[in-house]
Amino acid sequence: MQTNTALLNLMRLTSPSLPIGAYAYSQGLEFACEQGWVCDADTTKDWIAGLLHSAQTYLDLPVLVRLFYAWESNSKREIKYWSQFLHASRESKELRDEDRYLGQALSKLLLDLNVDDAKELAETSYATYATAFSLAATTWDVELYDCCSGYLWAWCENQVNVAVKLIPLGQTAGQKILSSLIDAIPQALEIGMALKDDEIGSTAVGLGIASANHELQYTRLFRS
Repeated sequence: MQTNTALLNLMRLTSPSLPIGAYAYSQGLEFACEQGWVCDADTTKDWIAGLLHSAQTYLDLPVLVRLFYAWESNSKREIKYWSQFLHASRESKELRDEDRYLGQALSKLLLDLNVDDAKELAETSYATYATAFSLAATTWDVELYDCCSGYLWAWCENQVNVAVKLIPLGQTAGQKILSSLIDAIPQALEIGMALKDDEIGSTAVGLGIASANHELQYTRLFRS
């Protein structure tokens, strides 16, 4: 029996225990909870599913696809362009800082794991999380569809974990929300992976408002 190392590496890449600090960010969800916009299992599901559709499907996912192909073709120009595009598309300083921090943290980890291309990336100002994630996926022979699936799953799981801590929700309620998100991910993949360049863009106004206000929130569990 052969071991599917690509799958195992994808599981490592999407694990909450990956030491890059993703657990420290709520992406505006903490402010949404403080304001009562998100207050129970139903509103949590609506908030996360809404962002999965409006933000992840129409921005992060199609950019991730282009970064994946750029790494495969070793096109530094495309890597830089789409990384900067994603960075410029963030709705708040907090979201930009998070993306840069996670991108550089993952790049440094990949460098420690002997991914040579991560050295230059770790030293740039445009190393987004998607940039480093796609580098890891192409280096470890993860298929594009699996890469995109794992990326969305990791985002959904982190958001649910944030809600479980903040509201708080029980672990079973969290798993029920994850089940509904699993059902929604295939449609997100179908839409996001097929978008043309001029169709890429997020319309998550609520996320921008929540994240910008979270920067000034007096009491916070999550990093700004």
